Amino acid sequence: MDWTAYLNPLMQGAWVTIELTLYSTVLGALLAFAAGIGKTAHNPLIKAVAVTYIEVFRGTSLLVQLFWLYFALPVLGQAIGVDLRLHPVMAGVLALSLNIGAYGAEVVRGAIEAVSRDQYEAARALNFTPRKTLWRIALPQAIPEMMPPFGNLAIQNLKDTALVSLISLSDLAFRAEQLRNFTQDSTTIYTMALLMYFGLALVLTAMMKVLERFVGRWRAGAR
Repeated sequence: MDWTAYLNPLMQGAWVTIELTLYSTVLGALLAFAAGIGKTAHNPLIKAVAVTYIEVFRGTSLLVQLFWLYFALPVLGQAIGVDLRLHPVMAGVLALSLNIGAYGAEVVRGAIEAVSRDQYEAARALNFTPRKTLWRIALPQAIPEMMPPFGNLAIQNLKDTALVSLISLSDLAFRAEQLRNFTQDSTTIYTMALLMYFGLALVLTAMMKVLERFVGRWRAGAR
């Protein structure tokens, strides 16, 4: 079979992969900032919630998290009389976001804690509140340091989207498996899928580099 016949269904799957990557990376970044900042909070309840979230989602398998949200959560909902069924896209985005958010939270925490102690002492001398210190002193210096690790997490998140094929979501991996089952042309189909994932990773890497340079200029302009 001509390899060009595989291109259209694989491109359709690639678009689903792009959507999953975009949504889950953005939501995961928001969760990472919330949990990372929460872990540095002085409030013991906020800190406990953040630590619990981070440890649970870093300490368990993404695949099991995905299956729990898609298969187990609706059963739990039936037991308590609430409809907790999730659309496959919702389950996929949520699982990916929660997972990348937990890893990203440690990046955020580490970058905030890496800010020089002198900066915090200067903020106290200026009578800054903890919130003002965070937003005006810590984050402007910490965010540029977060960008390279966040870039790596975004690439890992792109590759992790392949797991959503196991809940019948028609992403790139799912389309490739469908075509392979139909044609048995494993070499051509999986080579094309491999190249597509590689191409998407290159584009995502370039986007993160642009964002990294923008954040670097923003930090320099803020000085």
